[in-house]
Amino acid sequence: MKRRWTKSVEMGDVKIGGESPISIQSMTNTDTRNIEETIEQIKSLEEVGCELVRVAIPDMKAAYKVDQIKKGIDIPLIADIHFDYRLALEVLDRGIDGLRINPGNIGSDQKVKVVAQKALEKGVPIRVGVNAGSLERELLEKYGHPSAEAMVESALRHINLLEKFDFKDIIISLKASKVSTTLKAYKLISKKIDYPLHVGITEAGTLKSGTIKSAVGIGAILAQGLGDTIRVSLTGDPVEEIYVAKEILKSLGLRKGGVEIISCPTCGRCEIDLVSVANRVEAKIVDLDKDIEVAIMGCVVNGPGEAREADLGIAGGKNMGLLFKKGEILKKVAGENLVEELLNEIEKF
Repeated sequence: MKRRWTKSVEMGDVKIGGESPISIQSMTNTDTRNIEETIEQIKSLEEVGCELVRVAIPDMKAAYKVDQIKKGIDIPLIADIHFDYRLALEVLDRGIDGLRINPGNIGSDQKVKVVAQKALEKGVPIRVGVNAGSLERELLEKYGHPSAEAMVESALRHINLLEKFDFKDIIISLKASKVSTTLKAYKLISKKIDYPLHVGITEAGTLKSGTIKSAVGIGAILAQGLGDTIRVSLTGDPVEEIYVAKEILKSLGLRKGGVEIISCPTCGRCEIDLVSVANRVEAKIVDLDKDIEVAIMGCVVNGPGEAREADLGIAGGKNMGLLFKKGEILKKVAGENLVEELLNEIEKF
């Protein structure tokens, strides 16, 4: 697919937009005022591939911790600001790498101007984060509900306001919990601006339902060439968000790296516990930094052929299985040794 060209914005040492790869970000669910706990969670996110991280700044006590948190992490730190523009000014003074401001609740134009001027002075980009759940009252009255059109009008209004203050290091997001609304909003805004887009489905849900909704929504937007950075929003451990985000990008061919597993859904021909085998293999290679495809098939009849393009794979049969490479059989293996033999080949690959 051909990605839509956008302006390039730098958030810390990560470039968003232009020809830069689509970056993955998340948000902590710790109390930002607890420095140690917040740093610990961010480090765990870094370890699995998170490239930018956002923290909530509910009050000045949280804002005062930003510089200390930054000292303990290695990826850009973004402050999530609502209601009080003074929180944005404080984190800017403490070295924040990016701001996320919800245009529906930050305050008057004059307050936005003060924030924009300081962000410009500090070289810090601003994400205009439009959310269907917090649109301006007059837009809800105009459109009757939080529609895609209302979200786009909100975004354009605040883009124009920032541009009025000569601020153009802008990233845009338009998030709703409904996939159809979000998809329409991104399609509309992409025809009107060339700023980079932060893509996500807000309040997507729990690990299972939220993964499905995010994959459908984010995937549909990315498949149209839209999007420069993504965040999967799940109820639970934010580390899971990174795994899901990476799989979404890999499934669309937008990111390489990491082992991709291809496994069959099983059928009546399956004579091994393929679910257990697939889970064991995945657990061993989830963090392996190798750009390869691994097939785990439950049928020696069609397994190698169905996964012909995989780099390595196994096809299980009764008490035995086949180890294959690029669809060609390497050898027969006793059933109890299949996983071990496959892992050995992955290690050597």
